[in-house]
Amino acid sequence: MQAPAEAHAATHCLLTIKAVPNAPRSEVVGWLGDALKVRLKSPPVDGKANAELCRYLAEVLALPKSAVALATGGASREKRLRIDGLSLAQL
Repeated sequence: MQAPAEAHAATHCLLTIKAVPNAPRSEVVGWLGDALKVRLKSPPVDGKANAELCRYLAEVLALPKSAVALATGGASREKRLRIDGLSLAQL
């Protein structure tokens, strides 16, 4: 089992996400076990849900879109996101 979030440097961290596509709207639901549950309005087709996840979390965290990137889990509901410009303490 992975930690829900872990720091790899003072300037970025990795966050475990449980993604739920095809929701009425994008929203952060809360912690579900060791992952942050996020509902996404986009369908899981051609990477649309992954792109929506990165865009939405960047907006919520007030970071540029380029600061949030998929690290692992491109074809899975459980994903790891790399968040640049944010330490674990700030998260």
